[in-house]
Amino acid sequence: MNQARVGLLVAAALLALPAAASAQGKQPAKPAEKEINLDEPAEGQPAEAPADQPVETPTPEGGEEDTGLGDICKIDPAACPTIDMEKAAARDIGAQMYAVQQIYALRNHRFEINPYFGLTMNDQFVGHPGPGLAVNWYITNVLAVGVNGNFYAGLNTNSDFNFQTSRAARVGEPITEYAWNANANFSYVPAYGKFAGFSDFIFHYDVYVLAGVGAISTRPIAVIDPDNRTFNYVPKISIHVGGGLRIFFNRWFAAMFEVSDYIFFDKLENPTIAEGIGPDGRLLAQNEDTWLAEGVSFTNHVQAQVGFSVFLPFTWEYRLPK
Repeated sequence: MNQARVGLLVAAALLALPAAASAQGKQPAKPAEKEINLDEPAEGQPAEAPADQPVETPTPEGGEEDTGLGDICKIDPAACPTIDMEKAAARDIGAQMYAVQQIYALRNHRFEINPYFGLTMNDQFVGHPGPGLAVNWYITNVLAVGVNGNFYAGLNTNSDFNFQTSRAARVGEPITEYAWNANANFSYVPAYGKFAGFSDFIFHYDVYVLAGVGAISTRPIAVIDPDNRTFNYVPKISIHVGGGLRIFFNRWFAAMFEVSDYIFFDKLENPTIAEGIGPDGRLLAQNEDTWLAEGVSFTNHVQAQVGFSVFLPFTWEYRLPK
């Protein structure tokens, strides 16, 4: 009886071994995943304050209040910079700052070649148009020495006013004509700047004044007694003063407008005709000594000059960086 029971127990143990071996490969069941609630704060993050309460901004290290960096601190408190704004504002700044722009067209140690055409402005009886040329050397950026000359021979013209007056009043007005003019000058540039034009363009300009001394060759035009009188050109000392405006289109080319006054003492035709016969047996009217009026006439020849300026060399380099 006992042996039968032992046999049954051994048989049951043998049947249980395969079931235990097959159970070794099975993994334990995973716990159920936790549902995420978007309204709850994430682990390790502070809970969001209610809508009716203000958000407190973390105070930077050192106990200082928010100094304009609050937005950074609100987004990422860990990245909130600890800057002492008062110390940062008081530190020395080594950056170079330029309050005035460098001159667009530098004149220092450059030649200016200035061809122009001149027109008389203040003589209503006769005009003295003619081409001219000026050459200047700038010792500094604002001071120059130079020469200029005008050519008038063959271009002098009587005005319609003079013709109409002489014909109506039967009176001849003594007038003169010019052959040439040459001067040595000093130029000074007191002001320069820029202005906007045509909406999209910036024009640079300068204003200059000048003064010099030279000579002008003139002669009277025979009006009173043209049948007997002829005159030759005679040079006279002249004073030259003036001023002008240059407008630059680039760093070496500019349009210019100038008003110059050439001041000199001129000899005019004698308004009376000598009568009688001279010691040489000729009519006094044919004697050259009677052709010119006594004394001299203070003359201002005011001339408007329009032309352009070319500066050489075309390019340059500043000594100091911009």
